[in-house]
Amino acid sequence: MISLDATDRVLLNLLRENARRATAELARELGLSRTTVQSRIARLERARVITGYTVTTDDGVEAALVRAHVMITVGPKQTGAIEAALRKIAAVRSLHSVSGAFDLLAVLAAPSIAELDALIDRIGALGGVERTTSAIVLSTRIDR
Repeated sequence: MISLDATDRVLLNLLRENARRATAELARELGLSRTTVQSRIARLERARVITGYTVTTDDGVEAALVRAHVMITVGPKQTGAIEAALRKIAAVRSLHSVSGAFDLLAVLAAPSIAELDALIDRIGALGGVERTTSAIVLSTRIDR
């Protein structure tokens, strides 16, 4: 496990805000040389602190989707099969194993309530799913 210092944490926060920010710009903000910033990023990637870069859109398409959190209870030894099935559904944006009364938490995004309803039914019909409980996201207050 890699030890992160304060500069690493600030660098990670800057990259979370905009992963495409130029290395020279990051260097100016951190008060370091461009080479040092590149080395830090490479070290964080090698250590798998940074595991990838992604695209976020602000074109209204994602904002127009209806989102829901679906809590899933699975039968004994069924988690792997359910995860594999959910991985094939593009509307599943993320999947988390959780503690408590449920085993998994899936975050879904669909173009309409009707499509979201059908998707939740599809998940509930998967072999090994014992129960689902869903909560539709009304608004997002913080999204980092």
